[in-house]
This record gives sequence, structure tokens and C-alpha cells, in this order.
Amino acid sequence: MFHNVDAWRAMARAHFTEALMSPGGAVTPVATLQHRLEFDGVSIEHLQWQLPFGPPTEALLLKPLGARGKLPGIVALHDHGGNKYFGLRKITRVSGELHPAIVRHQDHYYGGVAWANELARRGYVVLVHDTFTFGSRRVRLFDLPAQIRNSMVETEPESEVEIDRYNQFAGNHEHIVAKSLFCAGMTWPGVFVFDDRRALDYLASRPDVDATRIGCAGLSGGGLRTVMLAGADERIRCACCAGMMTTWRDYLLNKSNTHTWMVYVPGLPRDLDYPEILGLATPNPVLVLNNRGDQLFTMSEMERADQILKEVYGKAGVPDRYKALFFDGPHKFDLNMQREAFAWFDRWLKA
Repeated sequence: MFHNVDAWRAMARAHFTEALMSPGGAVTPVATLQHRLEFDGVSIEHLQWQLPFGPPTEALLLKPLGARGKLPGIVALHDHGGNKYFGLRKITRVSGELHPAIVRHQDHYYGGVAWANELARRGYVVLVHDTFTFGSRRVRLFDLPAQIRNSMVETEPESEVEIDRYNQFAGNHEHIVAKSLFCAGMTWPGVFVFDDRRALDYLASRPDVDATRIGCAGLSGGGLRTVMLAGADERIRCACCAGMMTTWRDYLLNKSNTHTWMVYVPGLPRDLDYPEILGLATPNPVLVLNNRGDQLFTMSEMERADQILKEVYGKAGVPDRYKALFFDGPHKFDLNMQREAFAWFDRWLKA
């Protein structure tokens, strides 16, 4: 039994980091600028960097037009959504012309907006990057043997027919990715946490970002990444997890069939419940946004996770730095939820 929160955090974070079994080669990426553009009050840099494994990472850096000096930063984490063909495009806009699949995605989950752009206009430097197996980092069919890809080939990659076919293929083969990573001595969360920490490295290195005021946020798979990143890296000074908070018990007894292989860290549940991973962020502020009708979780376990986080922040002596809200409706990060998230960042990162 720990009576000192600092001692618990240090030991628990070290154990969490070890259990992730992330890849090696942790250095700040060298980002190359592909091009600059402006759209709807936002200055946008299209960036690319190479990690020690996989194809190059595409990223967008968004900030208010005409911004001067150092601004707070946000690592904006895209969702899973059963759609690996797209990554950063799911939460950004660079023009008025959107792929029809992105229009539907943003309408369904985000109230019809690109929330990364909305946050940038509010006065933040927002970095959005493709993580492992999504967008520019997705598994390419031509890298796979024919028997795994069922002889599929890309002829019109941006066509809705091929996108749907790819996403179905990618969803059906998550177990192969997970098994391959286990054989390499890694876990899937370990890989995306590595990706996300390298993005954080880059954002913190920029001269237009105040590295002492960086947050992260995301819905669903982005909420999972928020939990893991905030738990692993104390440089995240404020976090918002939307639509991705429950307990390991919920995953075990009720919902393992509804979730991606990206969730699981073998052995970790013996020592840290899922909300306790986010609790490693204490004393940094954390906001959790839940949906009462979220089909991915059970209400009783969302409430149990809320109680666990309240206890963690209470024991740390900073109960005001944790907040959870429950909204009506299904799995989403809609405009009302975004307003709460943005106000939370304003409170803690702009002070």
C-alpha cells in the first residue's frame, strides 16, 4: 500500500513503461516541410518525418494566422473508427474540399467540424500526425504476401470502394499485426506510444511552442492514445480523453469483442487498472468525457473508472484537477463535448 503519491507514480510509471515494450531509437524527429497553406483562419504546415521503422509519418501543424510568440501546444490524436486508410485527415481540414468519407466521419463523430482546426483557431499550436497502421503509416498491400492480402491490389486508392475494402481487410487482420509485434518483443500500445512521444518531442522543440504548456486529446482510439501518452510522459500538462474510459474488468467481462487489439498490454492489468494509467498524469489536470449511450462500454464501469480517478486525484491532494462529464448520446466527441474540452485547455494551459 502506497501512502506517498510521488513514490507510487514513479514506480507505477516505470512499470507501465516497461510493460509497453516500446521500440528503441527515441530521438526527436527531423521534420521536413512539404508545403505551407492557409485555410479558414489557420496557418498550416504539412510535415513529414521518418521514424526508425515503417513508412514516413505525415503530419499537419496548425496555428492561428498571424500568431506571434510562443503558444501552448496540443498533440491532437486521431481516432480508430474502423478506418485505417485515413489518419490525421479525420480531424483536420486543409481546404473546403473533403473526401466524402471524411465528411461523413466528421458529421458522425465530431458535429461536422475538424476539431483540430477549431482548437488551433482558439490560440494553440496543434500537431496532428498519422500513427502506426493509419494513413501514411498504414500497412501497404504490396508489402504483404498474396495469401495475406487475398491478392488485393490498389488501383484507385482514394475510391470509396477501395477504401472500404482496405478498411475491412485491415480490421480483419489486426490479430496478425498484434502477433507480429509480440514476436518482435513489442506491444501495439508500445508502438503507438512511441509514435506519439516522438510527435510530442517535435512539438516541444518548436520555437513557437511553450514546451511547459502542452496538452493532448482524442476520441475513441485517440482517447486511448491520450490515456497512454499522458500516463507515460509528464510533459503532457493537460489531457482530455473522450469516449474511451472504462476498466479492464469491462473489457474482460463485457466488451472485449468490441475493441481493437490496440488496447491491450499483456500483464499490465495485474498492477494498474485502465483509469489508473491516466491517473499517472497526476497532478496534471485531466478531463474525461463520457457518453451514456456509448455502445463500447458499460455505464457501471464508466462510473467505476470515474470513482477510481477521483480517488487518485483526491489522494494526490488535487481533486480540482480531475473532472468527468457524462453526455447523452452514443460514441462521439460532438460540439458540446468539444466546448468543454477547449475550456479545460484554456483554464489550465493559458493561465
